[in-house]
Amino acid sequence: MSSRRFLSAVLLAGLIFLARPGGAQQSCESLASVRIPNVTITSARAGSPGFELPAQSGFLNAPPRKVNAPFCRVEAYSAPTADSRIGIEVWLPAAENWNGKFLAAGNPGFIGSLSPSGLAAIMERGYVAGGTDTGHVDPDFQWAIGHPEKWADWGYRAVHEMAVVTKEMARRYYGKPVRYSFWNSCHNGGNQGVSEAQRYPDDFDGIVVGDPAFQISRLQPGSLYISWVALKDGVDGPGYIPVSKLELINKAALDACDADDGLVDGLIGDPTRCRFDPGTLQCRGADAPSCLTAGQVDTARKIYAGAKFKDGSPIYSGFEPGSELGWAFMIEKEPFSVNLNYFKGMVFQDPDWDWRTFDVDRDTRLGIERTSKYVDNDSPDLRAFKQSGGKMIMVSSWNSLALPPRQFVEYYKSVERTMGGRGETQDFVRLFSVPGSGGCPGFVMNEGDFDAFSAIESWVEKGKEPEVIIYSHRKGAGGGAMGGGGDVYRTRPVCAYPKVARYKGSGDIDDAANFTCVEP
Repeated sequence: MSSRRFLSAVLLAGLIFLARPGGAQQSCESLASVRIPNVTITSARAGSPGFELPAQSGFLNAPPRKVNAPFCRVEAYSAPTADSRIGIEVWLPAAENWNGKFLAAGNPGFIGSLSPSGLAAIMERGYVAGGTDTGHVDPDFQWAIGHPEKWADWGYRAVHEMAVVTKEMARRYYGKPVRYSFWNSCHNGGNQGVSEAQRYPDDFDGIVVGDPAFQISRLQPGSLYISWVALKDGVDGPGYIPVSKLELINKAALDACDADDGLVDGLIGDPTRCRFDPGTLQCRGADAPSCLTAGQVDTARKIYAGAKFKDGSPIYSGFEPGSELGWAFMIEKEPFSVNLNYFKGMVFQDPDWDWRTFDVDRDTRLGIERTSKYVDNDSPDLRAFKQSGGKMIMVSSWNSLALPPRQFVEYYKSVERTMGGRGETQDFVRLFSVPGSGGCPGFVMNEGDFDAFSAIESWVEKGKEPEVIIYSHRKGAGGGAMGGGGDVYRTRPVCAYPKVARYKGSGDIDDAANFTCVEP
């Protein structure tokens, strides 16, 4: 090689090096001067172990806590539109404690606040942590009235803005980019994860989507419908089901379908195959604790069937046989506040809207027309996410408390059809449907009870495809409800859909080791 060509090669290599992301490390305080389009950094402060976070009240409650690792805390807001002010926090562990990864925090409901305590907990595990208030600080619905751009901030834009800011803060602080970015959340946080894969496929390498509040413009009327059919005539109405009768219905459903999977164990392994009819419980005479009136039978059938348009086409799936012990959450007194807030804040933009005037066909169509483009993230076309190298674990709980699970299972099937079949889809997306879980397994109180996050890390970083995730059942969990804090009494494998767990025929039925994954 000539000396001139050698010199040119050296200069080119130097230019490429200089163009690479990263650079010199910056101090925490200097991050306050970083310039990002549409973003204002309001604070950048270093902290030491022992730093005290005050208690937090509101939708997100947290007691006071001490931070147990050195950190850099950045507070900012993003204003991508004239009507946007998206609050963002980034917590960065000290360089010697950083594992090279970014783990974002999701948001429940129409949340209007950040969770510094939750972000600190992520940071203490060695991850860069990022979170957002989704663009408003009002926990109810007033923020939405007259502000459709804020609907978009909540619906999809805020998480992306937070991801951009978090990655840039990490690059500046450590002098090198994040190696892997992860999302791990449930309910509306699950919906945020689906949105990211569809709308911003390069934001995250690995996404865990748990029991998502999926397809908002149909979910909210579908969920309100379940409360409405039970409560529209009041607790003295002919269709009201007293909470005391839910155990009766649950027992009858289990009697009808528990053995369908070959094992009587108090679980319905695949509720979609269950053909239970609550009409078998109808009273032969007067109302009694041991039977259902004709009106109560009708209500139960409608809860299983889910909301429909006048022409009979589905709006959203209903709850599944085996989930009855969790129905009280939806039908005991008043409809779920999130369902009401959607209609008061977005569809009608009327704080005085009366849910008793709800018309499922008319009001669903109106909501779709007015809100869908801002809040729905239901495209089955995930090609861009796959091409970016992304991996996703979807989780659906068959005994879900608040979010009917079958709708998300059907979405996964539509992804398979769009992506070219099971093999093409399972290369990057896998679904785990969890019998006995009331929602968000592993996300609340006992993270190790369903460790989807370790599974997504192994898939992204090591190429280890998840076949099974072990679910731990706990006593006092309300029939599998999320957040049960009792002792573990059973472990079961949850298999990548469509495979299901089958007992091998010997050994303790409460030990996951005695089950194998098979085609249904």
